Amino acid sequence: MMTPGVVQVPGDVSVSEAALLLDRERIPCLLVKDSETTFGIMTSADIVMKVVAQGLEPHDVEVRTIMSKPVHSIECDQILDDATSVMASTGASLLIVTKQGQPVGILTARDLALAPKRCETCLPATIRVTNGEGEGAKHLATIRQLSHVGAFIESRTLLLPGTSIVLSFMLPGTDLSFSLRGTILNSSYEPEFHEDRDALGTYPGVDIQFAPLPSSDESKIRAWVLQNLPRASGLS
Repeated sequence: MMTPGVVQVPGDVSVSEAALLLDRERIPCLLVKDSETTFGIMTSADIVMKVVAQGLEPHDVEVRTIMSKPVHSIECDQILDDATSVMASTGASLLIVTKQGQPVGILTARDLALAPKRCETCLPATIRVTNGEGEGAKHLATIRQLSHVGAFIESRTLLLPGTSIVLSFMLPGTDLSFSLRGTILNSSYEPEFHEDRDALGTYPGVDIQFAPLPSSDESKIRAWVLQNLPRASGLS
């Protein structure tokens, strides 16, 4: 869900130069490095509120004087719920996404609002752990939430974060079957008891992020999910 890439500028760059960068790169913010240990973020809103609205000349203002700090970040392998929690607790409207501590992208509150909705379901599935030597044995799983970008599953198989897997399932009411590659993410879901879990019992749940899907598969899963999302009731 992030915007890939982070543009970093020194603190003494003028606001007019920074504004041109924002427009040219089509990014929501710039990462400002004011010193070896001091970082900030500058957005177009900072320019409007702290420069234009104050009647200042953008050529004469350095970005260090209008940047916001501290910079809030999140690792790229964390789930969206974690990002929502960070934004809620800090009041930040955007996060720098990092990979092993290095900036790789930007995630905004708007990105979270547009995140694909997952459909609550109960689909039987199989899961296979993959590695460089091939695919392992099949294990039973149950898909509890599904979207075209990922799924939440329950399985008695131990699945560690970062594990590569293949998830196979069929969509109810269709003759469409899928075998999708993905990666196990950290789980943020605490399973509750449901009577329909008798076949497998109650097992830990994990989130899966799918690898990029062929456009035909993506559109079929997206259509099924949208069709099965709860309908909002109208006012009477």
